[in-house]
Amino acid sequence: MKDQENIGRIEQYVIDYVRELRVSNNLLQEDIATILGTTKAFISNAESTNHRAKYNLKHIDKLAQHFNLSPRDFLPEKTLQ
Repeated sequence: MKDQENIGRIEQYVIDYVRELRVSNNLLQEDIATILGTTKAFISNAESTNHRAKYNLKHIDKLAQHFNLSPRDFLPEKTLQ
């Protein structure tokens, strides 16, 4: 069974949002890892469709603070069911 099957739609939404935020701010995976106090490997695994690493609420809070956003900005307005 592939790891990507374990990622829910909302988790993928957050991963995509963080990736878009990273790219639009011309940041590397290493930069996001520094902000989160994690490794580049974790960020790489989160962005990969072959791994099941996911951002948690602490990650979202740190990123929101760094980019002067609300944690709500990282979530969809409506359910993804």
